[in-house]
Amino acid sequence: MQIYNTMTRKKEELKPVKDGQVNIYACGPTVYNYIHIGNARPICSFDVLRRYLKYRGYNVKYVQNFTDVDDKIIKKANEEGVSASEISERYIEEYKKDAKGLNVMEADVHPKVTENMDIIIDIIKVLVEKGYAYAKNGDVYFRTLKFKDYGKLSKMPIEDLQAGARIDVNDQKEDALDFALWKAAKEGEPFWESPWGKGRPGWHIECSAMSRHYIGDTLDIHCGGQDLIFPHHENEIAQSEAATGCTFANCWMHNGYINVDNKKMSKSLGNFFTAREVAEKYGYEVVRYMMVQAHYRSPINYSVELLEACKASLERLYNCRDSLDRAIANAPEGKIDPMAAGSFEMRRKQFIEAMDDDLNTADGITAVFELVRDLNTMAADSSTTKAQLEAGAALFDELTGVLGLMYNRGAKDDIPQEIKELVSLRQEARKAKDFAKADELRDKIAEMGYAVKETRQGTEITKIG
Repeated sequence: MQIYNTMTRKKEELKPVKDGQVNIYACGPTVYNYIHIGNARPICSFDVLRRYLKYRGYNVKYVQNFTDVDDKIIKKANEEGVSASEISERYIEEYKKDAKGLNVMEADVHPKVTENMDIIIDIIKVLVEKGYAYAKNGDVYFRTLKFKDYGKLSKMPIEDLQAGARIDVNDQKEDALDFALWKAAKEGEPFWESPWGKGRPGWHIECSAMSRHYIGDTLDIHCGGQDLIFPHHENEIAQSEAATGCTFANCWMHNGYINVDNKKMSKSLGNFFTAREVAEKYGYEVVRYMMVQAHYRSPINYSVELLEACKASLERLYNCRDSLDRAIANAPEGKIDPMAAGSFEMRRKQFIEAMDDDLNTADGITAVFELVRDLNTMAADSSTTKAQLEAGAALFDELTGVLGLMYNRGAKDDIPQEIKELVSLRQEARKAKDFAKADELRDKIAEMGYAVKETRQGTEITKIG
């Protein structure tokens, strides 16, 4: 598999540290509010990465943190007159609801900052001992200029970074580029005891500490949003490599931005949408489809038109799968046609080639829809054998499963027994050529909220609305 590495700005073959094992660290949410559609993109994109690697036979360890102590959390807590932990726990639960709705698998480990304070303090101690960090009045800062490779991920020259930085009037930093590893406690804020006094960690150090603790000194893949490249990921590299002397991550994956009607999403522009708001209107699966229908590095221009197109594409997938079920129920026994078997293998290969090329889900979905075209033709042919249709359905489930789609098939409303009985009576009336009775039963079924029609594959019952 080839993956575009942000560090080298080129595609590289995935070469895990340990054969057959891929260790991934993904930057998780700061839990002070509902996730917005921009947050939902990396969650969905890298869930597909994880699923695909498993599909290709790798063991995958996936770690995604929760930042549960932060300025934004503290601000929200003060506004509501509650503790910071109450805010963070509330929105961790809300995140889990959204992630479940988006069919995102739970991480193998979801570490919280507040539960890993010891390891965070330990890595800061190491940096201080090595001279990469210094304490000033309860704060601890990282000496950025001491780390010679600073800027290697973002490719930003140190001179440009210095020109863009500034030191506040009362700042204690030795250099404007230095950043906080530990912040001295302020009144009304949560704090922990440390060698430098009461305080809490800076944002960047938490990921360095937790990724090392739960995975090791070197990650196979570190992923996150494009907005995290600088300063967050740049600072993670500096801290981690200064502390361990090892390469922090062999591969960096960053997803592209989401714009709204060709404008950057922001609360000030009034074009800010939570994943839940969109899901309430279109359903979570449409949101997930929107995230995976584009290549993860490409920007997505969010619009009503795009959502409607995604909804229509999902309906095509569901219609194909439902047609297969009906066709299988009525298909004759027999073997799989060799040409059909070859066609299935060609579609599987097409899908794998797309996904092996830097997780190209856009071309992967193209392969799925070409399979759909093949399957619709087979399902419409009454001579297609059950074995062939079942093989096609299995491949359909296999490929859409890698993308994390079609997960609402089992959640469809069950057809009430009363409706099934009326449909059975209608079928008997049609066999007896009592079409007036059949039409009367059809209308009664419609009044109860269901539509019934005959297809080549059998009787189709769908809920209206």
